[in-house]
Amino acid sequence: MKTIAILCGGGPAPGINTVVATVTKVFLKEGYRVIGIHEGYKGLFAEQPELEEMTLEKADQIYNRGGSVIKMSRFKPKDEDFNTRLFVREKIELLVTIGGDDTASTANRLTKYLAANRINIRNIHVPKTIDNDLPLPEGVPTFGFHSAKEMGVSIGKIIQAEAATTQNWYLLMSMGREAGHLAFEIGKGIHASAIIIPEMFTHTGITIEKIIRLIVSSMVKRRILKQKSGVAVVSEGIFHFLKEEDIASSGIVFSYDTHGHPELSEVSKAHVINGILKKRLKELDLAVICRPVEVGYSLRCVDPCAFDLTYCTTLGTGVKKLYEAGYTGCMVAVNEQDEIIPVYLKDVEDENGKIRTRLVNMNKESVRETFRENMYFLTSQDREAAKEWLSCPEEYEYERILGL
Repeated sequence: MKTIAILCGGGPAPGINTVVATVTKVFLKEGYRVIGIHEGYKGLFAEQPELEEMTLEKADQIYNRGGSVIKMSRFKPKDEDFNTRLFVREKIELLVTIGGDDTASTANRLTKYLAANRINIRNIHVPKTIDNDLPLPEGVPTFGFHSAKEMGVSIGKIIQAEAATTQNWYLLMSMGREAGHLAFEIGKGIHASAIIIPEMFTHTGITIEKIIRLIVSSMVKRRILKQKSGVAVVSEGIFHFLKEEDIASSGIVFSYDTHGHPELSEVSKAHVINGILKKRLKELDLAVICRPVEVGYSLRCVDPCAFDLTYCTTLGTGVKKLYEAGYTGCMVAVNEQDEIIPVYLKDVEDENGKIRTRLVNMNKESVRETFRENMYFLTSQDREAAKEWLSCPEEYEYERILGL
């Protein structure tokens, strides 16, 4: 019997079970056997992998649930870990990998390994991440992003109401690695007073000092407009770009995962930044209370929203369409016409073979207008008014901080 294998890598995202259920259903209908490989690539290359037979009953039970029925892993195999033991033993014809940029990058390496060894096993990747940072066609999200955004906005609205009610400020730190898509959309959705994402810093380096000044800038701008409260949404991705000396001076101590990324989950970034901000507010004699809120793991295993339920179903059926058409070494995607298309991994890799990160397009009109019209930051026109709270207001002007 022909066998289809599915593995999930990285962290959870809403819609994984929908993809798994859909792939299971469409292939079981055609007489294939479908197995889930637990623990990602660690399981794929293990001597005694943990496998699970996927059934129609299981698929019906899980398709609309958050989390992942197939256990996940961040294991990054070395080239010497690659082997075909499981492929041969289980007669696997197609490996479906579900994951973000790291899982996709390993899938890219695996495709090259199979081709180099003339092993006829196809590999199709399903792009998953709440960070929305895989290089899909413009305007096409990674699955899980919309569900995470919806929950993030729900949390943010409550924080916004709390801020207005108590006349205080809140620093909401949003999950997101190098790209600020999630923080931007949450901030835009709740009308945050300030949004701070890595992509803003195109003309200058990212430092904690500049982040603090941007938040203070927003606070003073709101005071000029007779508003005492506000919410600043900051992407945790800023920590990926801080220099080591800046991190050391802040007191932050990071460990690093197997992919070389700082373990952002090990540190409460919101509390770190808020502590530094609190010290600055005291130095400036600004009577502002700001409280930290971390929005991260609470987003990853929520039940998929309607968009992701339908989108993940399309991606799952798309896997079968690409497989039957003979594609391999690609991501399954949709274009603006909602047509299934392949995106070859080799076409979106960098010089090191890693899948490129899709960043927030700061030149997009909707993004530009959000920062220009819907954010509260000091400009040169506010200089005189800002002197009521700041002795050197020009140091806190948006354009000067960002080198614009």
